[in-house]
Amino acid sequence: MIQNVRICGLISLRNRYILLMGKQQKLFFDFLRFCIGSESEKPDTLVDADWKEIYTIAQNQCLVGVLFDGIKKLPAEHIGMKKELLLQWMAESQMLEKANVRLNDAAIQVSEWFRKKGFRTCILKGQGNALMYPNPYSRTPGDIDIWVEGGDKRVISFVRSISPHEKACYHHIEFPSYKGVEVEVHYRPSFLLCSWHNRKLQKYYDRVKEEQFSHRVMLGEQGEVAIPAAEFNVIFQLTHIFTHLMNEGIGLRQLLDYYFVLSMLSVNYEKLTSLQKDLKELGLWKFAGAIMYIMQVVFGMPASQLIVPPNEKYGKFVQNEVLEAGNFGRYDARNRFGRSKLGHNLQRVYRDMRLVTYFPAEALCEPIFRVWHFFWRMKNKK
Repeated sequence: MIQNVRICGLISLRNRYILLMGKQQKLFFDFLRFCIGSESEKPDTLVDADWKEIYTIAQNQCLVGVLFDGIKKLPAEHIGMKKELLLQWMAESQMLEKANVRLNDAAIQVSEWFRKKGFRTCILKGQGNALMYPNPYSRTPGDIDIWVEGGDKRVISFVRSISPHEKACYHHIEFPSYKGVEVEVHYRPSFLLCSWHNRKLQKYYDRVKEEQFSHRVMLGEQGEVAIPAAEFNVIFQLTHIFTHLMNEGIGLRQLLDYYFVLSMLSVNYEKLTSLQKDLKELGLWKFAGAIMYIMQVVFGMPASQLIVPPNEKYGKFVQNEVLEAGNFGRYDARNRFGRSKLGHNLQRVYRDMRLVTYFPAEALCEPIFRVWHFFWRMKNKK
């Protein structure tokens, strides 16, 4: 009976969601669920596909490789796209595969380099997330984010002894690229804008760091690195997504990463209760509810895998932000203040005003954090 209620609830949510979408966006999400395996049958709506528009959405959301994996599962007569577009899609997917091999190698080599210098490390997001995908080589890679144990002063001092002019911010310092791959060295995995919640978050990271630095896995067949454990990732990547939403915007790739993070999670009632307590103490409960709505309605995640009840009101708001902004907010037509420093700061104020109704603690603290962070960077400037 409970399962039937959950299924009916999911159908009801999805039907309301469909009414708010354009035809090709709906088709895109139908096909995305097929591509990631949350739905086994190819969508009937594919007969109406505008593949050029779907490809554009996939590019904007950094999901070209994931969707091409789905295309490869379709019978040839059901694809129906122009040969030129199919070849372009195939070529880009092959480039993603090569890029993932290159980033795997970079992650392994950079980790080993720090180990030889006496630092324990953990690869955050990126190539660790790719391992959770059905095809790890179809994820669009970015840079290498590596958590280096030792605290900000020690890590900053060490990095600048190698490369004196690297810029530092509150949670990471830039690092010389490795064979063309950008590297960010983290001394804090992530942060929250509200100082009260952020203090609790940093204490949480300090409490659980031992398991993260010792949780070692193989990256393909290339070598071994440490990546976060599943329970850590649930908190860490949610804060990462939240901070990106507050600062610049998020895309479907980050949310799909989180879908696979949750898919890897296996917790009993006691652990789930503890996790929910952490989310409340960190001020993440409502945002987690928004993300659970997206996990269920967009990606087709079963209710049994959700970590909090989905919040439809907040979920629709965050989902709209995702569709408007694209990956890291790069395609947001609402960015009306230009690319200067002044324009960037005005844009953030405008963003805070839009977000304050839903996430007041973070939105109200964002300007305060920005001023505090300016002085932090001046203090830690080389």
